[in-house]
Amino acid sequence: MSRRRPQDVARSSRRAKGRVKTPRTQTRARARRGEGRKANSRETAPVTSIVRPRRRRALFVVLLSLLVVASLGAGARWLLEQPLFRVQHVKVEGLRHESLAQVLNVSGLGAHPSMLSVNAKQVRQRLERFAWIDTVKLEKHWPNTVVVTVRESKPVAVAFARGHQLQYVDARGRDLGVAPIAMNLPTLSYSPPAKTWPFASAGRASAYVASQLPPAFASQVSVITEDKKGNVTLKMTTPVTFVLGPANNLHAKFVAIASVIAHSTLGPGDVVDVTVPEELAVTGPAPS
Repeated sequence: MSRRRPQDVARSSRRAKGRVKTPRTQTRARARRGEGRKANSRETAPVTSIVRPRRRRALFVVLLSLLVVASLGAGARWLLEQPLFRVQHVKVEGLRHESLAQVLNVSGLGAHPSMLSVNAKQVRQRLERFAWIDTVKLEKHWPNTVVVTVRESKPVAVAFARGHQLQYVDARGRDLGVAPIAMNLPTLSYSPPAKTWPFASAGRASAYVASQLPPAFASQVSVITEDKKGNVTLKMTTPVTFVLGPANNLHAKFVAIASVIAHSTLGPGDVVDVTVPEELAVTGPAPS
């Protein structure tokens, strides 16, 4: 068993005493840590002071750019409102039945608006109110010319309006205006007679059928009648009547009619039902 000398025991006790933390030593340690934090904060402070001026400069550049763009836009608009860029020349192509003066007035182009303010959609909507005008196309040719191309409606039939006045009718059943009494087009009829113009609403199928008649026998159709159920009948000049029924499957029905005309002997007053093209039904004239 080893023995410790008195000197070694004394040294061990002194080292142990040195490691004991007293309130005073704890306070000093905290102070040292605090000084370290302050040093760190002093080191990072210059970074914040550098970032803030950079942000201010970036914001200033953005605001200045927006101001320049707004100024340029206002200047360009002011320039385009000057007389050089106002409508001075209007060319209207395809107009046959409507008055040029009325077209210029209704469209607003006759008032010499700025080219910038001319709205193609608005001009089209205004001009399509005219009976004969079907579609409108507008083109701008800077600095001051506008070209308006009009496609007029095509009359496909005639019909009597109130007062027994004969009117042109287009494929949509619209009243296009007065027609000569001797016009060689099918006459539309609605049964029972309507108090108002029926061919743009309830009697629209008859106008559609008139627009689809094939050249093979279109000139032989005298009257196209539609009833309140939408059934359509063709009365020929012979006179023979063809019952189409609803205005569907027209190609097959027209082929059947052309075949009957070409290969059958029909007498005045005969009625041919082609509602079902594959099952034709021919009846004689009704007894008088």
